[in-house]
Amino acid sequence: MIQAIIHGVILAFGLILPLGAQNVFVFNQGALQPKLTRALPVVITAGICDTILIVAAVSGVSLLILTFEWLETIIIGIGILFLLYIGISLWRTNSSPAKHEGERFSPRRQIIFAASVSLLNPHAILDTIGVIGSNALSYTGDERMAFTVATILVAWCWFFGLALTGRLIGRLDTSGTFINVLNKISAVVVFGVAIYMVFRLLE
Repeated sequence: MIQAIIHGVILAFGLILPLGAQNVFVFNQGALQPKLTRALPVVITAGICDTILIVAAVSGVSLLILTFEWLETIIIGIGILFLLYIGISLWRTNSSPAKHEGERFSPRRQIIFAASVSLLNPHAILDTIGVIGSNALSYTGDERMAFTVATILVAWCWFFGLALTGRLIGRLDTSGTFINVLNKISAVVVFGVAIYMVFRLLE
């Protein structure tokens, strides 16, 4: 069982570490919110979404998305629209101490945006199915459960750590310069994911 847990932890870190729309959004909200607790909606939403994807992958349910081509097309199309909206919003953000109140996402917007970049990203879905789902086949019973729980815990700890790091950097950046740069980088990453999804849709 220990081997299954270690396997799950290493695998989860390998998938979640690369810079992506989900990661930059969680970090961004952690930096912009006045308190860490105000960024909890995005952390919880991202954690729940990854939990759903991992459980679906391990149980084989998520394979349905790849079975029906029309369903995958709809998901990709909606995902492109959401990501374009998020990217434009981030790019237009001009951060300064006086403007922070207007830039902080409400809990509702955090939930909607976090869910969209988590569940409407076919690249993330394919990674979860192809990597976590296939690796889970190596285990059965309690070992598979341990493997699954380990990957889920890594995801939750990672998102909380991202928001906390963002909050610490946000407190040091009193001029708002770093946040402005972060917003632009975040927008570019989100646009990049959207472009990838467009090519995916055209294939």
